[in-house]
Amino acid sequence: METSPGTRPDRIELRDLRVVCIIGVIPHERAAAQPISIDLDIYADLRRAGASDDVSDTVDYGEVCERVEALCADAEPLLLERMAELIAADLCSVEPVTAVTVTVTKLRPPVAVDLGTSAVRITRSAG
Repeated sequence: METSPGTRPDRIELRDLRVVCIIGVIPHERAAAQPISIDLDIYADLRRAGASDDVSDTVDYGEVCERVEALCADAEPLLLERMAELIAADLCSVEPVTAVTVTVTKLRPPVAVDLGTSAVRITRSAG
């Protein structure tokens, strides 16, 4: 996310993409898919799309959601960290993405205390 001092990069914010996948280290997490929530901040220069009003000049978030959903269905990682890295790497390959922040939230964390959710948030740059 290279920006000059005092500027903020443009971003597309996608919140609470719900997918069902195999994720976790405990045997019952490996046996049945569970719901997770994904938040994405996709950084890209959005000026061209703002001027043209053309979806081909921006990041099509419908396509992004489909990519992420397919990736989650196939990956079956042990860790939230791994799922976040896979998503970030994939989205950083999409033009005109310059960086992405990915939050992967386990909605039913398997712990013996009253914990609502557990999550991992990472930011990665393209290139």
